[in-house]
Amino acid sequence: MNELNHNEELIMGIFWRLENALVRDVLEELPEPKPPYTTLASSIRLLEKKGYLSHKTYGTTHLFYPVISQAEYSKKSINRIVKNFFEGSVSNFLSFMVKEKNISDDEIQDLQKLIDDYDNPEKK
Repeated sequence: MNELNHNEELIMGIFWRLENALVRDVLEELPEPKPPYTTLASSIRLLEKKGYLSHKTYGTTHLFYPVISQAEYSKKSINRIVKNFFEGSVSNFLSFMVKEKNISDDEIQDLQKLIDDYDNPEKK
């Protein structure tokens, strides 16, 4: 994962936890080494442009808040990874996860059950 995506996820995690925040609130929550205020403000504006955040204006102050759920963000992130790194193939993605040992035998069985349930909805 590149640093930009890691920072994006870190910032979004802060917003989901705090529900709304000023740039300085997010800056306080970030681990050391903290980015410059202006860099963080630019990153937050980029997240807003992507449709992940919005803001309310109070005078010259902007209170930002998430407009996408963590589940929806995760879904978009996984879809982006599959598209960009695995030729759009979920099968290639899952094969990679299994080969890299990033998925346990229990998780493989759970996935198989999901597939079986999807193929045979009347068995539920």
